[in-house]
Amino acid sequence: MKQILSLVGYLEGFSFLILMGFAMPMKYIAGDPSWVSLMGALHGFLFLAYIGLLVFGVRRHWNMTALIHGCIASVVPTGPFLFEGMLISGEYDLE
Repeated sequence: MKQILSLVGYLEGFSFLILMGFAMPMKYIAGDPSWVSLMGALHGFLFLAYIGLLVFGVRRHWNMTALIHGCIASVVPTGPFLFEGMLISGEYDLE
């Protein structure tokens, strides 16, 4: 479960960075909003998948603190990258 959440977290984090770093400038500087539509939809799907995996993993693999920290990390830029390090360390594992 950690590997799946890690993969989706990385994809979600990179999709946000691409959305803000590439797609938004393409929309406002180059006048091409198609990138925002594509990357926005992809990022939205990955965000929901990330939250869904967190909810699914709580009480099976991790404690409730993981859900709270993971939800906060999902809305902070580069948050999923930092959260993954804490998840791998075993900080949230059930006893």
